[in-house]
Amino acid sequence: MQIKDVLLAPGHGAFFYDDQAAIRSGATQDGFIYAGKPITPGFTSIRIQAASLSVGLVLADDTVVWGDMMSVQYSGAGGRDALFETDQISDLTSRVVAPRLLDLNASLYLDACAKVFEPTGHKRLPLAIEYGVSQALLRAAAHLQRTTMAEIICSEFNLPLPMRRIPIYCQSGDARETNVDKMILKGVDVLPHGLINSRQKFGVDGQTFMEFVKWVATRTRQIGRPGYHPVLHFDVYGWIGLEIGLQPQRIADFICKVAEMVPGFRVNIESPADFGSTEAQIDNYAQIVSILDQRGSGARIVVDERCNTLEDIRLFAGAKATHLVQIKTPDVGSLADTARAVLICKENRVGAYVGGSCTETDLSAQATVHVTVATQADMMLAKPGMGVDEAFSIVGNEQSRLFATLDRRRNHTDSVS
Repeated sequence: MQIKDVLLAPGHGAFFYDDQAAIRSGATQDGFIYAGKPITPGFTSIRIQAASLSVGLVLADDTVVWGDMMSVQYSGAGGRDALFETDQISDLTSRVVAPRLLDLNASLYLDACAKVFEPTGHKRLPLAIEYGVSQALLRAAAHLQRTTMAEIICSEFNLPLPMRRIPIYCQSGDARETNVDKMILKGVDVLPHGLINSRQKFGVDGQTFMEFVKWVATRTRQIGRPGYHPVLHFDVYGWIGLEIGLQPQRIADFICKVAEMVPGFRVNIESPADFGSTEAQIDNYAQIVSILDQRGSGARIVVDERCNTLEDIRLFAGAKATHLVQIKTPDVGSLADTARAVLICKENRVGAYVGGSCTETDLSAQATVHVTVATQADMMLAKPGMGVDEAFSIVGNEQSRLFATLDRRRNHTDSVS
């Protein structure tokens, strides 16, 4: 089954692109914007409306299947691709990618991805293109084979039909208290993210952050249903290292102290420090992991910055340089590589968290659910946006619909056999 046309439709991401370097340098918030000048190349202001570009594949039966391209919130930081520019991505997709798509058997997913994503001019295609096109190709294969996207992944990677629901992690954005309450009332599995991305939010020696951790635990007990016991996951955007220094021992000591303040809770600390390069990140994170494990701490560290591509994930997992990898889907590129990343984590007995960004769309979030469930990752991000309600419903409902379909498939197979 061939693709007979390719459509492009500019759109909006669900949040904003932010200049992380400028925020780390002390840019202050003025309402919803940040005051000051941008630092990262491509940014005309510190906060920019997130853009997306939809790619539609017109199949031989005139069905159109879609995928969405975009960048992550902190584009151009931590070794990531530069800021998403719709005109540039549209031009490259039209000139290079579309002709490749018109010469494919769209029913063979991994084969189609391999052909479309070949380098151009000895250079890899922008990861945003890989991400969006891989979503559309996955939907095409599912349509042509009359199955779910999850089943396509299972078939291509020789995986059994999934049985286990994947825990969902919500992120609060800056409306911390209100959104934490929402998460608790909705019974979210993993919360709250916290967006601890500035010195003001982290506090001197981390005091402001630690007070927030204690408040989240207390609030969970106050208004959560009986027996509700979420994982507490905080993203500190490197601020432990920025505030108390880059010595692995001191960072591990701080993380242990945080975990000890909320006994009975599993605590995840994402991006405790940024050591400046992938190699340095692997070496120092491995030391932190070792110290925490030796102490029997209830805390786990999660890598994000400096662990972007499939090869980065392979290196971190192989070195045991994290307890949990955030597989940040737009940074990984093709959804086929997201599936491979989860499987690499499993092979190395490292946790696999299929994340992404608040700047994504409903379509990218739904496709991600299928890959996450098919590979049976450890947790997945509620996305897009920062409002909790929308993201939790998009991801949660897609997972629920998927399992209803898979259960019917299993029951039908059992009755036939």
